[in-house]
Amino acid sequence: MDYFLVSLGIIFVLLGIAGCILPVLPGPPLSFASLILLQLTKWGNFETDFLILLAVIAVVVTILDYVFPVWITKKTGGTRAGVWGAFLGLLAGLFFFPPIGIIVGPFIGALLGELLQGSDNKHALRAGLGSFLGFLLGVGLKLITSLVISWYFFKELVS
Repeated sequence: MDYFLVSLGIIFVLLGIAGCILPVLPGPPLSFASLILLQLTKWGNFETDFLILLAVIAVVVTILDYVFPVWITKKTGGTRAGVWGAFLGLLAGLFFFPPIGIIVGPFIGALLGELLQGSDNKHALRAGLGSFLGFLLGVGLKLITSLVISWYFFKELVS
């Protein structure tokens, strides 16, 4: 059973890292689940406080990933149309133009959303860049969190 749980944990590590880029998968919580699976084996020996801390971090980072693009888009002058455009651009980029579409989709979506609403080019460009920056910040934060959790998983597994 231990080998099955470790194998499942490795799958969760990989899904967690993939989930940092793919918006349909919650990356850090999946990575954290790998620690729980490892804890259930003979190789897992994490302190309870450590697991609670990483669980809180995984949840907070996941929430911030949804907040950053909206917050930064609004801070750079974006409107609701820009925020929705960024979201729809992300989805379109994910399904129709991966992997580069995941990166440029939110920017193009926010830009088009603002232009369709009637914003001038400068305002639309600023909102698009804000959305792009928020997306990159969220992805970066999730990726760092998932990689750190993955490091603890493999460190504990081999020690």
